[in-house]
Amino acid sequence: MFKKLTPILAVSAALLALMPAAPAIAEVPMVKSQVPGYYRMMVGQFEVTALFDGAIELDVKLLRNTKPDELKWRLARHFVGNPKMQTAVNAYLINTGKNLVLVDAGAAGFFGPGLGNIISNMKASGYDPSQVDTVVVTHMHGDHIGGLADANSQAAFPNAVVHVSQADNDYWLSEKNAAGAPADVQGLFKMARDIAGIYQSHGKWKTFSDGSELVPGIRAVKANGHTPGHTAFSVESADQKLLIWGDVIHAHGVQFSQPEVSIEFDVDQDQAVATRRSLLYAMATSKTLVAGMHLPFPGLGHVRADAKGVYSWVPIEYSPLPK
Repeated sequence: MFKKLTPILAVSAALLALMPAAPAIAEVPMVKSQVPGYYRMMVGQFEVTALFDGAIELDVKLLRNTKPDELKWRLARHFVGNPKMQTAVNAYLINTGKNLVLVDAGAAGFFGPGLGNIISNMKASGYDPSQVDTVVVTHMHGDHIGGLADANSQAAFPNAVVHVSQADNDYWLSEKNAAGAPADVQGLFKMARDIAGIYQSHGKWKTFSDGSELVPGIRAVKANGHTPGHTAFSVESADQKLLIWGDVIHAHGVQFSQPEVSIEFDVDQDQAVATRRSLLYAMATSKTLVAGMHLPFPGLGHVRADAKGVYSWVPIEYSPLPK
């Protein structure tokens, strides 16, 4: 049988030899770009779009009230880098049907190339900065108000009125406070005055007090400590609620399970800890949806109580919008 097949195999081999060689598959270049940073969900009748400004690396030495070995263990449990940990910077765009409200504006170009993507991601999400009529600010640190100005030191949101808490306004715009601040912090005071001036010159810089309703359905909630006027915002529509809590958490791998850990940026360390404890308890008890500016993007989820004074972060699942 094998002898009968030999001539056939020989002819097949000859024909194959005459056929042109198949071209090698060329190497495909890597794209090396990320998808636009936005995520959209509904809170009652309000459309909420999380916007990603970017991420920065923070030195874990900035964390206070913890021991090095315990800190290392907590970070490792969450696969968070050490000595640097990544911290996201988020903002939230809320379309109430009547108002288009931006909660915080990111850093723009003030803190390096890792941040400054709020505008581009807003446009990718289908909105334009000119459509924003209201900006509410959790506090006046540069990674929250830097994006209020464009590259030409003009209003990045030309049709918006900016709302900041009276306490933060008085603290950050005070030349006396600036003069008495450490040299490495004085630049933050100058940034705040410069950015506020852009909107003040057009009558579009306003202050609010605790409990104020900025637009129907969005109310200021006292959350001071991180800064004197640090504010959370309660967003309520059709019996659903979201609390945008600003900078209550900077290090999710540590501060949920160890709320007493503060960070160097807290103006009042003790009050920041007290605020965090109070809000973690309230959110875990009420099961309210939470958004945080320094939680892993999109920064939306729930707080779970694991033991007395010990909590975990439970991110939302990626979901389609209802038709």
